[in-house]
Parts: sequence; structure tokens; C-alpha cells
Amino acid sequence: MKPSPGNGVNLQTHREELVSNGGCGMSDTVTAVQTDTGPGSPMTDKPGAGADTDAKGIPRRSSIIKDGSRAGRERKKTVSFSSSLSERKISSAADCISAMVRGTELRKVRSNSRVYQRYYLLESSLQALRWEPSKKESDKARIAISSIREVRTGRNTETFRTNGIYDQISEDCAFSIIYGETYEALDLVANSAEVANVWVTGLRYLILYGKHAMDMIASSEDSLRLVWLAEMFSSKVVSNGLGGKEEEGISLRSAVGLIKSVNPGVRSEKVERRFKELHRIKERTRGARTTGVGTDVGAVALPEAMVGTSVVAGAGTGSGDGIEVVGIGDGTGTRTEVVGIGDVTGTRTEVVAKGNTDNRRGEIEDKVTKEEFIEVFHELCTRPEIYFLLVQFSSNKEFLDTKDLMKFLEAEQGVAQVTEDTSLELIQSHEPSEEGRRQGCLSLDGFTSYLTSLECHLFDPEHSQMCQDMSQPLSHYYINSSHNTYLIEDQFRGPSDITGYIRALKMGCRCVEVDVWDGPDDEPVVYTGYTLTSPVLFRCVLDVIGCFSFAASECPLILCLENHCSPCQQRVMLQHLRRILGERLYTGPLGEGEGYLPSPHALRGKILLKGQKLKEGCGETEGDVTDEDEGAEMCQRMKAGNSEGGGGEGGQKGGGGGVTSSVKTLTPAPPSKRFQLLKELSDLVTLCKSVRFTDFQKSFSTQKPWEFCSFNETLAVRCASERPGDFVNYNKRFLSRVYPSTMRIDSSNMNPQDLWKCGCQIVAMNYQTPGLMMDLNIAWFRQNGNCGYVLRPTIMRQEVSYFSANTRESVPGVSPQLLHVKVISGQNLPRPCGSGAKGDVVDPYVYVEIHGIPADCAERRTRTVVENGDNPIFDESFEFQINLPELAMVRFVVLDDEFIGDEFIGQYTIPLECLQPGYRHVPLQSLMGEDLPYARLFVHVALTNRRGGGKSHKRGLSVRKARRGREYAALRDLGVKALDDVFKMAAPSMKEATDMRENMQNSVAVFRDLCGVSAGANLMQCVLALGARVSGADGAPLLLFELKEQYPSMESQGPLPDVLRRVVSTYEMMIQASRAVIELSDGVYDRILQIQTTAMEFHEKLKPMAVKEGLKGRKVTRAVESFSWNITILKGQADLLKRAKTEVQENIKQVHYAALTSNLSKGGTGGTTHTRRSLDALPSMSGTAPARSFP
Repeated sequence: MKPSPGNGVNLQTHREELVSNGGCGMSDTVTAVQTDTGPGSPMTDKPGAGADTDAKGIPRRSSIIKDGSRAGRERKKTVSFSSSLSERKISSAADCISAMVRGTELRKVRSNSRVYQRYYLLESSLQALRWEPSKKESDKARIAISSIREVRTGRNTETFRTNGIYDQISEDCAFSIIYGETYEALDLVANSAEVANVWVTGLRYLILYGKHAMDMIASSEDSLRLVWLAEMFSSKVVSNGLGGKEEEGISLRSAVGLIKSVNPGVRSEKVERRFKELHRIKERTRGARTTGVGTDVGAVALPEAMVGTSVVAGAGTGSGDGIEVVGIGDGTGTRTEVVGIGDVTGTRTEVVAKGNTDNRRGEIEDKVTKEEFIEVFHELCTRPEIYFLLVQFSSNKEFLDTKDLMKFLEAEQGVAQVTEDTSLELIQSHEPSEEGRRQGCLSLDGFTSYLTSLECHLFDPEHSQMCQDMSQPLSHYYINSSHNTYLIEDQFRGPSDITGYIRALKMGCRCVEVDVWDGPDDEPVVYTGYTLTSPVLFRCVLDVIGCFSFAASECPLILCLENHCSPCQQRVMLQHLRRILGERLYTGPLGEGEGYLPSPHALRGKILLKGQKLKEGCGETEGDVTDEDEGAEMCQRMKAGNSEGGGGEGGQKGGGGGVTSSVKTLTPAPPSKRFQLLKELSDLVTLCKSVRFTDFQKSFSTQKPWEFCSFNETLAVRCASERPGDFVNYNKRFLSRVYPSTMRIDSSNMNPQDLWKCGCQIVAMNYQTPGLMMDLNIAWFRQNGNCGYVLRPTIMRQEVSYFSANTRESVPGVSPQLLHVKVISGQNLPRPCGSGAKGDVVDPYVYVEIHGIPADCAERRTRTVVENGDNPIFDESFEFQINLPELAMVRFVVLDDEFIGDEFIGQYTIPLECLQPGYRHVPLQSLMGEDLPYARLFVHVALTNRRGGGKSHKRGLSVRKARRGREYAALRDLGVKALDDVFKMAAPSMKEATDMRENMQNSVAVFRDLCGVSAGANLMQCVLALGARVSGADGAPLLLFELKEQYPSMESQGPLPDVLRRVVSTYEMMIQASRAVIELSDGVYDRILQIQTTAMEFHEKLKPMAVKEGLKGRKVTRAVESFSWNITILKGQADLLKRAKTEVQENIKQVHYAALTSNLSKGGTGGTTHTRRSLDALPSMSGTAPARSFP
């Protein structure tokens, strides 16, 4: 097999073959699927859409290992066929052009929603595109390459957007050819994203180089990649004499090592197998040439290298027998058969040639030539999806220069302060070839190295360190917590071990549990009472806690102490606590009159004891308190469940502790009781006094900030369902801990999101049980440097705010965002750990899940890629609306569609706030939370603002507004006239703020549509896309930007076609709307905040005023809720306006930068400016009346 052009192919061969694909581009399997119109086809079903999940919650994966399957879920199965490793991958423009000359079936979309299937191909002269069959004359069913102005990806033309089947067309399979003086559009849909990429890449290459395209292909024979591969090969070359000739090559082991140094995820066995396949093909060809046809018995010409090898020759008959040489060995006596086909006599003669047993043929077999090495390297180390991305940003060059790389980093990756020096440093770090580093160019392999490095990890490195405000009260944070930390298996029979504490503390857990009972020899022990769990010495537990308490974080550690000991052993406990933990125990006085607990920053390095505490003023050495025993409740449940079983196997654990008999009985758990508490032990409990929860009304009136309630999972879920608003308000001031239901004897976990959405700070998890729930917990606490504390959403911390945990709509005062996720490919996906009776081949597909408040929960799945775990191409895009971004998490799950026993391949979970935009790799983890070596997904992520908000400094994006009437936030009537009059004053300002904000965002959306980019694109990408189509007949741009003024203006440089006139008018509307936001938003913002301040003056006397107005009972409560709603709306509208101003400032900077970069600035400074590449270095929004910053 010959390498493709750009990879060592002879150019003349391609000319003679009319640039045919030659089996190197699109595989037969891909060609076969192009006629498929079944499930998963781009025109018949929206890709990845599984079962409808909007009407019901996500069917969640069980968190138990033994039940981790989704097999019971109803889903639509779609299948995609991709190339096997033995087929060449697309890695050059020549490969794309070859496939285009060969032709492809595409679907043409018309504005009347009709779709026509046609066969499109590139003429062999490379001068025109034509299609058949067609009712048009042959000269009209073609488009000259020279007339094409732009090739646009996605559903980004008017025909696509207004088409009735828009939602049925895959964004990744659609593309449009814009051609002619009037900018006509040929809108096409391929049967796979790979086919679409081939056409887009090939056409753009032809447009750029025109009639010189073939010369450019020829010049690419000496590409950076080939030069580097030749150098790498030469460094390993060895020479061996053979028959008086010198044959160059490297050992098979060296060749495998070189390929694994570039692609360490590929298995050595696969590489060796591919080299041996090439050898066998080569040997068959050589054998056929050597022996010829019509060979008689004994007339077989044996190659010189086969002397000394056992040979079996078949009798030929002169009828065209073929000779096959098999079983080439290592020269140590391997038996080789040469079999003649068509033997009519049945004679089989064994000829054993005596001689040197050193098989020189085996030595040659172990050698790899340069051509073979390059062939296998292209197959195993080329990722077509990265090649298509490279040529998109390199103007169809085979490499990225520093300016190309700058555009990619700022426009796609969201990297700020990029300079050419930054690009050069990146090239020096990742470009493997010395020539590329010298020239400042990033080749395909260097680009792949960069995209797979930690710099392109999906997780934002800013969150790897503590990055949140740690000065808020403790009740304003979620706290990483463990349940029955000492247990390492189930809750009833499992052993207790100190390793449970070591594991939890090393993972950043900041709240651990210790159940202490009387033990033998006056030594307290830790275990779950009234169960069969084994004990561990309390002293040993404290030793471990003392050693590892601050190994992962300096934030305060809460020690939940369930004390069931007698006063005698309580004194032993006290001695151990003081001796081992010493000054780290927090024993500071309670702050009288303080409404909140201290902050994590103020308590860093301290251990807080949670437990029972005697009443204030108790002068005795002991006192009577209520016992709290979670184990007793579980015991009662177990007893009820086993009551029918009679005298079954059981066990007894009493105050003395320890199992004393091999035959045990279950001791009945006593009812709630009181016990004597040592005062000195009570005094160690300061900020976390355990109290029983009665109801919200009593807690609001009597509970102190340092009093701490524990909720059983069942009670907590009921409160979240029946009183979600009260639960959120309760958690603004008080700490609440939720522990698993006693029915979870198997140590399964509850879903922490169900409690986090109510503001519950401490959700105790069984760390010993992996699965979805622990994935969510671990990922959630990773977002603040894994310190164990995460600041809760703003709306859950404000004293006066309205939030319902069960909302299925947008959250008042919070800007919804759109998350755009494109799952591009996977790499090195292993076989599921628990699968049986199956080889190493997998049929992977991917679920993208959103976890958060009910309004946000959703999931989408890709199609299945058959028998490809090495580099499956998915190329599917999904869009999710996120109504409360601060509480949302994204989970990628990779499963095997043809599984036996286990389907789980890997997963990765990440908080939405930690996502990095752009092209990113997602490292996959096993069910146990361990990284899978080299297994990852390649994705593209864009987080865009639907109505402002988000991380504008990094993303600065907007999205298309839904086509519906404008909605204005409404304030509620309280029934209290004085307050209602105040809130009515806000209506005009709120309407003005909404109009300004949405006028700006709608104008940006229309401008984006005319620029032909996707909904996830920013204004920088819009202007860069526009630069590709504004050239006139002489090559000069028809539009330029004037950048001297505060607001960049767009000026025509001559007569414009209609489509460009629309672009200019839309841009002017966008600038006008943006200017209004910049210049008028301050005044509107101040008026809204002033009304909010006035209304808050009535907060303390709201209830008396309501009673005075004649409101009673539930109406008073409703008035209080409406007040909180109105305050939340006012603050939210002000915040949205503030963010809209920030968004406009970012947009103006992006236009300025893109105009310079694409040489569309008046004066043509884009090509020579090197010092003002960063967005932050561009002019700020300053004019005659500078706009002040918001507070």
C-alpha cells in the first residue's frame, strides 16, 4: 500500500488515478452507511436523542456495584459504522480530495422542506462540483470551484433555519456551499459528520489554492510530519547483510516503542499484529512472484532465507496454482508450509532442507522498513477529527503558525492575554519535530500533543486551588461528609477499620462520624450499636484522625461524636481527646447575640466536636441528656424484617462490646432514653450542639446558630418535598446534617443533589460504596481545591430571597445559561471490567447527563460505534438549558452496547462552574473512581448566556432567543398597600432594563445568524467567519472596520450585494443596542437598587403591617413569601443588567481584536500588530462621559 499524498505518495500516481481515493480515505463501511436512513440517520432522527427525559426525572444508575447496569432502561439504539484500524485515516487534503473525486451521496435541502438525495462528486480536473441525477442540464448541475465564496458548517443558512425539518437535521452533518455573485446557497446534509468534514476541508482547500491545489499537495510531500518520522526512524536504523545486499530497517521492538511513545494508549499487541499483517501481505506477493504458476512436485523455488526450514510442498498441476507461504517463524526450527492449490493427485510431499537452523528469514521478519513504519504510524497515530480541526484554523495548511494558534486559543479555548510569544512557547513545548520548532509551526502531531495535555483538560485549573470566599459563616457552605466512617462494607455485618478514616480524610472529607460504646478493659470502642459490625478501639480512631485530619485541607474538621459510654469510660474518652487532639480541639466561647457561626477561614486548623451538651448553668460534674442512636433505628428495622424468620442467626453487642459467642442473637434496640453525660466532655462541644428537629416554625423561633440538627434521609426528603422554601430558609442560618435511611443496610448512597438543592450543608455519604452518587459527591467538592467546603449558591445565602428547591422553571433573579456539548470522539476505551465471554472489542456510546435542580436534570446519548474502542468517532452535539448553573453538574458516561454482564466502561463528572470552554479532553474514571490509563473523550464545550450572566470574562457569549413574545419579570402583590406602592414604582425601570438587555442580545443573535456561525459562537468567531466572504473580485475586502472610535463601525468599500448590506445594517443595530446598554444602564441600575433598599426598610415590621391590614394565618405567610420573591426579582434584574454591560464590553473587545486579526481594520494594521493581541489590552469603554463600573 502506498502512503497518501503528503505522506510520501507519488504525485503522478494520483494524477493518473484522477485523484481517486485508492482505499485510503472513506472506508467501505462508511460508504455503506451513507445510504442508511434508519435510526440515527441525520435526516430521520435528531442524533443522540434518546427517550424523552423532559417529562420525568432521570432514571438514575444505582450506586451499588452489583446493580450498576442500565439494561432495564428503554432507549432507542442507533448504530454508526466507522473505519477499522487497517483502513487509512484521513490525514491530509489529498485524502479529502480523493474521496470527493470518488463521490458521495448527499442530501440537498430546499426551503420548501423538501429533501433530494443526489450523488455529488468533484470533477477530475478539480475545477467544478457536479451532481446527478438532476433535471437540470448537465452544465447547470455543477458549481465552478472559482465561484464558491464560502463553505459554511452547520445549519447556519436561512434555508436551514426556516426549514420545517430543522430539528431533524444534525448540526454536525450539515454544511452549505455559498457561491455566485448573489451568494446563493447549496444546503447539504451528509450521512455522517466524517463525510461532511471531508467535503468542507477539501472544498476549502480548493477555494484557497485554486488551480495550484495539486502543486500544494505535491509540496506537502516534504511535510513536517514526514521529515520528523524519517528522523525518528533513522535514529533507530540498523543494517544487516543479506545476500550481498544491504537492507535498512529497525527492529520490530523498536518500531513498536516509537509508536507507543507517540500514542501510549495503543496496545503493543495491536502494533505488532499490524506490522505482521504487512509482512504477510508482502510475503504473499513475493512468494507468488518467485514460484510463478504451473509448478510441479519438487519444483518449488525456495527463497534463500528458507534454508534449514521444514517445508511442505503441494503437487502442482499446471492449472494456475497459487503458492501461499505461512508460519514464518523466528529461525529456531519453525515449520513453514508452501501449499499448492488445485492439486488433483492429492500428493503431498514433505521436503526438509537440512542446514543452518538460524532462520535468517525470521531476522528479516523482525525488521520494519521505513515505508512500513510510516504506514502503521499513520493508521495508529492519526486522529482525523484533530486533522479537520487543524485545517479549520490553519487556512488549510498542514500546520498552525503562531497567528493561527493565537486565533484558536482566544476564539475557541477562551484563553486571555495571548501573544505570539505565548504561541511560540506552546509550540516549543508540544511540537515533536526540530524543524517545526525552529520555524515556529505546530504540526498535526504537535497539535494532538497540545490537545491531549493537561492544558486542554476539561477541568478548569483555577479550581484546583481554593478559589472561593472562605469568610462566610459555616452554614453558607456545603461540607464534605462521611457516614459511619469506620465501616468499610455494609452497615449491619461489615467490619470496622481505621482505613475508613484514612481514605475519607485523604479524599477531603471534613465531617466524620464516631459511634463510641463501652469496651473491654475500660477502653471505649467504635462500632454501630445493636448490629454485627466489629469494634475498633476509640484510641486508634483518634490516632488516625490526629494524623490525617488536615492532610488534604486546613479547613475545620467536624467530628460527629455519638456517645453511648458510661461516665467511667467517658473519662477515658476525655483523656484520649485531650491527649491526641489537644489544642486542635476548638473550645472557644459561644458568641452571645451572634446570628451566625464563624467562617471556615476563622476556624482553619481546628476540630469541632458535634455531640450532646448539658444545659447552660449546670453545676454538677454530670448531667442527664437524651441519647441519640442511629444504629438503634436500623436495628428495629432489621428486627421487623426478620420477625418471620424465628431464631435465625444473629449477634449481640452490649455496652461491654465484643462478640462472645459463635452463635449470636440480635439484641432488641431500646426506645429513646436518657443517659449521664460528663460535664468536662460536654464543655468540649461548643459550635455544634446536637438537638432534635421538631418543626420549622419552632426552629425559626428558638434554635440557636450553634445548635445542629441531624435528619434521617426519609424526613429530609419529605421536608424537601412538602416545605422546600422553609427548608432553604432554615439552612441559611443553621447547619443541617442528613444521614442515609436505615433501610440502606447495604451501604448504598442517597442522591446528594436532592438535599443540596434545599441547602443542606452536610449530606453523609458511604465512602466505601462507589457509583453515581459518590461520583457526584467527589466531583462536587473538587471545585474548591478539594478543601471539603463549597460555597452555596447566592440565592441560598441571601437573608431575603425566594427559591423553591422543586422548581421546574427558571429561577427568579438567576440568568439561565445554555450548555453546548459536542461529543467528538473517544480514545483507548477498555472492555468493561465485569464483562464476560467477550474479546477486547467494544461497541461504545456516550451519555451526557445534567444533574441539578429538577428543571435542569436531563440526559442525551450518542449513537453506537460498532467494534471500535481505539478511536470511535461520535461527532454529535447536544444543547441543555441550565436554570441554576451554580448547582449543576455534567456527567459523561461511556457504556458498551453489546455487553455481557457489565456495560460500564468509564465516567467523568464535573461541576458546571469548572468547565473550560473549547476543545477539551475528558479523562475517564473507573467505577471505583480510579483513572483509566489513556482512556478519554474528546469534546467541545461552550457555555453561553441566555439572558446575561455566566463567566463573561472567559466566555462572553450570547445565544439565539427563542421565537416568542417578550416576557417581563412580574412582581407580586402583598396585600399591604404601603409596600405594594413601593414595588409598583419598579415596574418602568424593570421593563426598561429588560428591553435594553434583550434588544442587545437579540441583535447579537441576528448578526451571528448572518455571519453563518453556530449558536455557541462569540463575536470574535463571527467577525473571523465574516472575513472569509467579504473579498471583492480584485481580492480587496468590501467591508472594513473603523476602530478609532469607542464603538467600532463597519464601512463599505464599494457596492455591496444584498446579503452584505443586511450584515452592515444588522451590525449597526447591534452597536446601537450595545451603546444603549453602556450609556443608560447605570441610571436604570441605580433606580432598581434604590427601590429595593426602600422596600427592605419594611422587612422587620412586615408581619405587624400585614396583620394591621387585616391579613391572617396563611395570608400573612403568603405576604412574607411574596416580599421575598419581589426582593429576589429586583436584585436579579439589577444583576442581569450589570452582567449585560460586562457582556457588551467583552463583545466590543472581541470585534476589535477579530478585525485586526482578519485584516479588516481600516488602515490594514492587522498583519503587523503584535503587541496588542490580548483582549485585555484593547481600548476600554471610555468616551466623553466614562461609564463607571458597577459596585
